[in-house]
Amino acid sequence: MADWNPSLYLQYETERSRPAAELLSRVALENVRSVVDLGCGPGNSTALLHQRWPSAQISGVDSSPAMLSEARNALPGCHFIEADISAFQTEEPVDLLYANASLQWVPDHYQLFPHLVSLLGKDGVLAVQMPDNWLEPTHVLMREVAYELGYPDRGRAPLPGVHAYYDILTDMGCDVDIWRTTYYHVMDSHQSIIDWVSSTGLRPWLQELSESEQHRYLARYHALLQEQYPLQENGKILLAFPRLFIVAKHNS
Repeated sequence: MADWNPSLYLQYETERSRPAAELLSRVALENVRSVVDLGCGPGNSTALLHQRWPSAQISGVDSSPAMLSEARNALPGCHFIEADISAFQTEEPVDLLYANASLQWVPDHYQLFPHLVSLLGKDGVLAVQMPDNWLEPTHVLMREVAYELGYPDRGRAPLPGVHAYYDILTDMGCDVDIWRTTYYHVMDSHQSIIDWVSSTGLRPWLQELSESEQHRYLARYHALLQEQYPLQENGKILLAFPRLFIVAKHNS
């Protein structure tokens, strides 16, 4: 997969950082020595962790060199590692594993979540936020356009679901708090929706297409977005964006 584009991702930094802050607000840890930000991206979520625990050892993990470069420039006091989350290991148990909008890209959560819990110390916390928009028009239409135009399916799989995550984590000896929030982001146009998803969910669909194929895909996608997202009276569009939150405290 082509590398991520930090500038495009940060175009909606305020909207992307809000769920990160709300996830962090539900982490009831005080004496924190070590924190790992899984899928740290350009460091916007890592900065929140550093502000909360300035004396802790804060590490960010990401597979994107471009994102890590941005993060290192923004936060020279933090440690950043290029690694695959699914294979990530720690030398010592950590107090907090924090993953904001990253684990949805990692396959096989039935193996991933137990692995992450195994990296926690006693009373350590796994805090996760993931977009839960597989059934939203933005993502349904990605699949429909690809099917209609004869392009391969490159989308990510749907999340296992609340009940599955509860069972996985309680089986690992965790106390589990799960909730779901739907944000309604105010967008200026249907093109703004495309700009939003181009840096995330739309990337896999476009990366292997030629320039002409990309134009064809995006033109059809734009037309279908216009059908699914009506304009408000002031000409704006409300983009519903559901997100799943999980805070699991490891008790063993």
